[in-house]
Amino acid sequence: MRSQQVLRYGRRTLVLAAVVFAGLNVVAAFHAWRFTHFTTEAGTHTENPEQLTPLQKLGVLLTGIRNPKPVNRQRPAFPYATLHLNSPNGRLECWYGPVAHPRGTVALFHGYTSSKSKLLTEAAYFRRLGYSVLLTDFAGNGGSSGNVCTVGHHEAADVATVVRWLQRRGGPVFVYANSMGAVATLRAEAELGVHPTANVLECPYGSMLETAQSRFRSMHVPSFPMANLLVFWGGVENNFWAFNLNATRYAARVTTPTLLLWGTADPRVTRPETDAIFAALAGPKQRQDFAGSGHEPYWRRHRALWEQTIRNFLPRTTNL
Repeated sequence: MRSQQVLRYGRRTLVLAAVVFAGLNVVAAFHAWRFTHFTTEAGTHTENPEQLTPLQKLGVLLTGIRNPKPVNRQRPAFPYATLHLNSPNGRLECWYGPVAHPRGTVALFHGYTSSKSKLLTEAAYFRRLGYSVLLTDFAGNGGSSGNVCTVGHHEAADVATVVRWLQRRGGPVFVYANSMGAVATLRAEAELGVHPTANVLECPYGSMLETAQSRFRSMHVPSFPMANLLVFWGGVENNFWAFNLNATRYAARVTTPTLLLWGTADPRVTRPETDAIFAALAGPKQRQDFAGSGHEPYWRRHRALWEQTIRNFLPRTTNL
């Protein structure tokens, strides 16, 4: 009799564990879909995790984030033309702002839930330095086609499309990219054979798993197993193995001269992640940290340092 009770208890425990595990997978799959598929509904994106109240965090955990497709809310103040390039991910919308007798062209790439209009300050500065600029909406963002975002994996093909188009036009081509755009750039160079003249990369995350874990940490909830399940389903739903989305591993195959920028108060990209990426970079490299800056444009708090760092880096790379 006792052995039968133990057996029944064991079966119930297994059934309960299976139900809980299945439930976690359903929730993770739903979250992954909303994280990687923008909606066309009007509204604002869910605030960053560190800005949410406890009740709002609970709502996000239960229902997922509000994720409308990013839009361009500003236009360049400098002369520009709208171009369209065909990427494997769809048609890309770009703004091309040439200057007379350029020292080269800077291709600018935005981060997650962003658009090319968020890089207008940076583009204007590059133009003052004598560089033409090309700002691009990743597929699924802004004026580009689609609504899917893979947080750097498929976007690497967009980087490759833009850089190769500029290289066919002649002259040095530089990449300026932040966060997701920086990871996409590293993958484009490591796995898609792209070779720009130099990179300026802001706050790339170490891996897809690490960035998922940081979002759970920022809400002060355990990251395991939900972060792992979120990464798994995000890859399955978008046809790639998301655990291999790893900027540190890409960096070990990148020989392009690279300036790596990071904010010491970044709640999403940690110092160990940044240290690992910088150590792995295989080519000439330089790093600049910005004290007190978070996951944000560094010119907001440290405009003079940001400008000087970039101004000193770009001319030097053309002589390497």
